[in-house]
Amino acid sequence: MNTVPHQPPAPPPSAQNAQPPQGSAAPQSRGHMIVCGDDALAERLAAELRALYGEQVTVVVPGAPGDGAGRVAPAARARASALLARMQSVLGRTPDQSEPAGPPRVQQAAVLDEQAFADAGVTEARALALVHDDDEINIRAALVARRLNPQLRLVIRLYNRSLGRHLADLLDQAAALSTPGFAPGSVDNSTTVLSDADTAAPALAASAVAGTSKIVQADGLLLRAVERNPPGPGQVSAPGLATLALLSATTNDPAGSEGSDSDGRDGPRLLPGDDDVAAATGRGTVVLETITPAERTAQSWSSAGRGMPFGSFFSKRLRWSLFGLTASVLGMAIATWATGDMHPLRAGYLTLLDLFAIDDPAIGEPTARKVLQLLTGLAGLLLLPVLLAAVLEALGTFRTSAALRRPPRGLSGHIVLLGLGKVGTRVLSRLGELDIPVVCVEADPEARGIPLARSMRVPTVIGDAASDGVLEAAKVHRAAALLALTSVDTTNLEAALSARALKPDLRVVLRLYDDAFAAAVYRTLRAAHPRALTRSRSVSTLAAPAFAGAMMGRQILGAIPVERSVLLFAVLEVAGYPQLEGRTIAESFRPGHWRVVALDATEPAERRPDLSAGPEDDESAPRPTGLVWNLHPGHVLDPRDRVVLAATRQGLAELLGRGPAPQRSADRADQT
Repeated sequence: MNTVPHQPPAPPPSAQNAQPPQGSAAPQSRGHMIVCGDDALAERLAAELRALYGEQVTVVVPGAPGDGAGRVAPAARARASALLARMQSVLGRTPDQSEPAGPPRVQQAAVLDEQAFADAGVTEARALALVHDDDEINIRAALVARRLNPQLRLVIRLYNRSLGRHLADLLDQAAALSTPGFAPGSVDNSTTVLSDADTAAPALAASAVAGTSKIVQADGLLLRAVERNPPGPGQVSAPGLATLALLSATTNDPAGSEGSDSDGRDGPRLLPGDDDVAAATGRGTVVLETITPAERTAQSWSSAGRGMPFGSFFSKRLRWSLFGLTASVLGMAIATWATGDMHPLRAGYLTLLDLFAIDDPAIGEPTARKVLQLLTGLAGLLLLPVLLAAVLEALGTFRTSAALRRPPRGLSGHIVLLGLGKVGTRVLSRLGELDIPVVCVEADPEARGIPLARSMRVPTVIGDAASDGVLEAAKVHRAAALLALTSVDTTNLEAALSARALKPDLRVVLRLYDDAFAAAVYRTLRAAHPRALTRSRSVSTLAAPAFAGAMMGRQILGAIPVERSVLLFAVLEVAGYPQLEGRTIAESFRPGHWRVVALDATEPAERRPDLSAGPEDDESAPRPTGLVWNLHPGHVLDPRDRVVLAATRQGLAELLGRGPAPQRSADRADQT
């Protein structure tokens, strides 16, 4: 174990097991927080908790597993040592000096068992985040941790959403049964299950599609923000409900909206004041358009609308053959009716008899009738192989329905999605919901997203994007954008460079972890292709704020990216927060930090679990009820209100991280 001392002494057992009076809140000591993980998300999360929230953090990283004799492979030892050194470097950076977080601890554990958690001080901890990339490791660790400390707040990273819901219910029930003396909700020991892929996928999809709305949907609430292009000379962008950000893009430099090389007044500005918005003429904006209760929508094409249409059964050449034969038979039926003195139905009947070679020779008939019979018989001979080909193609379609489709020849204006891992799979699902054509590129034929691509019948190219001909096969030269979402930065960069060589003005979105590397890549690509749009996004950066907020016990609805920054949406009870309580909407707004965008003014006892509209308005009630989003600046926030906040990471940490008194833990438990 490698640690940096030391932890606060644990409270005596009597203090831990004391039961507060019925209906009162249990006093909760300000214990440390534990982060267990093996990748970039654990690093980002630990840094977020320490630098922004001023929390004392213990990080548990995987050690090198040994064999039965205790021997450790050199490669495994090197990987474990590198991870340990990297985590110590992240936590060793100076935190916010306004409230020292205390010395960090970093320890190694090959297995997250009772001994490992005891060494990390789980019995005195306030919250535990399990963010390993392996769902099974996180589930096993959560069961052990809940047994050791029933009052522990758990935040678990799981890719399987259905399993996550069941696991959260199970762990919450176990916590309730383990502490029968506590009043319900007296301790915030809730279980929150999150997925970094689900958190980041909407932002990545929106970055690749010009004009796509940025949507946050959670707990029955739908928040839609839209990125507006810089207005022309003399024009002003529509403000919407609220201006959430000023972009670095300007009328004269529309390709600069990434902002990686912009700072100061030219860089992106989150939650600007009204005066700043009025003065920022010619700059792009992100505005909040609507806040509505989420409604069930029709099934997307990825699940229902993409059946197997007629065109997928038969090739284009075969369809044209069938059409030609049908037209010729119809023409001969008309000719038979025109040349003979008979009813049109009899003319059609005779034509079909000739077509199917049913014996009714035209002996003694006029010459025109004899010629038409011969031509109809010839058409019948041609029809037989066409019908046989149709049957074979239909059987082949059913037989190969489980196979991956190849990109069609005339495809254009699509998005090339590189990488079908956890993140790529969620992004593919999101693009399918938007009904955007996609071609996937994946090197591993057994990747996680291959079954989804097959079920959605999305064209997929199996091969390494760096190999010759792979991107060409994906029709990247006719694509609208490239989404490079593999877990390797250099692979994503190589794919972007290869794609730009084929199409210099291609819109490119890169998944890059290192901010300095991302800035260097952006400057280089922009210098080489000044009019092309380049985006770089980090999944861990997009996901870490939601995980940190869950560890603090607050309800984070979601996050939207603003260039390489993140804007959070959170739910908060007004009571106990002097920055909000008793203030008007205008007075509570702190530019650059937080802004109230909606409130649920329903009485606490009548509120629904989610944020959808509450009871009908009562004219005799002294205050409004239900969800209110078109807020008057002079409305005074009541302590009973529940508000939806837009906040920066620093603003949310300032408002919540060191905020309300311990007795508010019961309310926080209700929110989560």
